[in-house]
Amino acid sequence: MYIRSTAAISAQKTFGYVPFLTEPIEYTGTRLSAIEPDYKDFVDPKLARRMSRIIKMGVAAAMQCLKDAGIEMPGAIITGTALGCQEDTVSFLTRIIELQEEMLPPTAFIQSTHNTVAAQIALMLKCHNYNNTFVHKGISFESALLDAIMLLKEGDANEILVGGTEEMTDTAFKILTRLGLYKRWPLSNFELYNTKSKGTIGGEGAVFFLLNDKPSTENLAELVSTKTFYKPKSNADIEKQIEAFLAKNNLTIQDIDLIITGKNGDLKNDAVYEALDGSLFANSSKAYYKHLCGEYPTSMSFALWLASNVIKRGEVPAVVADGEIKNKSPKKVLIYNHYQNSYHSLMLLSAC
Repeated sequence: MYIRSTAAISAQKTFGYVPFLTEPIEYTGTRLSAIEPDYKDFVDPKLARRMSRIIKMGVAAAMQCLKDAGIEMPGAIITGTALGCQEDTVSFLTRIIELQEEMLPPTAFIQSTHNTVAAQIALMLKCHNYNNTFVHKGISFESALLDAIMLLKEGDANEILVGGTEEMTDTAFKILTRLGLYKRWPLSNFELYNTKSKGTIGGEGAVFFLLNDKPSTENLAELVSTKTFYKPKSNADIEKQIEAFLAKNNLTIQDIDLIITGKNGDLKNDAVYEALDGSLFANSSKAYYKHLCGEYPTSMSFALWLASNVIKRGEVPAVVADGEIKNKSPKKVLIYNHYQNSYHSLMLLSAC
């Protein structure tokens, strides 16, 4: 499977034709907000008025991805999101209380469903092809990607648009902070990994990819394989899963030029990666990314965007390097991420 194009809206300058993370943005706080583009280039202003932020971000990223690939009509549209359109959900629930369950305006309810982003993209494109949304918590994007791979292998669709979307609302941020997911005092995102404490920083974003099964020099990278596993028993079990994943693709850890990990600054979360750093990953070049986009259930989509560009551009941005990078132009990249040590994901990419 090949990644033909990708577009990302994140807390960094990643959208459109911009330098590759040469001007990283520093934030001080416990939450990163996406840098939104000028939507009038992608959405009719009259339509945009009725769209929440996540719908506009998803539509813009999808349209830019299709434009970069030179594709007008995708063979399928598949998205992954854990929490869906939170802004519309909160708005609808608030109005239920305020209006005492009477005369409720339907717009917020209609747009609060998780599949709204994929549906809106299809409506704008007049696309009647396969359309699906996966809501699988920490592996929502990975599930969407797996569905796309199966469609391609079965020959049911080609030129498949796959995306991961997530937004952070004030309400959700307060609740998740109380649950201990985020740090309780402000800090620089550039100092995230130097602060050994509980919690991380919140994030959001919308990242889309166009997948096909046609080799081309214009493709960004080859998506060789992907795998998920749930609640491993121990760090040794995680090592076995990674080694088996590589062995299935006739590789060992020595064949990997760069490993992108999901470190997020949380003491408990990063203990898994640090254990691997002292064993399986000890002699490997490593990178991280969550100080740029924040932590959210579909952040793996940002990692895939990063890996695709690293391979295509033949460079590893200094801002993501975790120590010395031995091969400055990686050809084989492994991504390993876990969400709350329950949902574990692996992706293997290679140069075309």
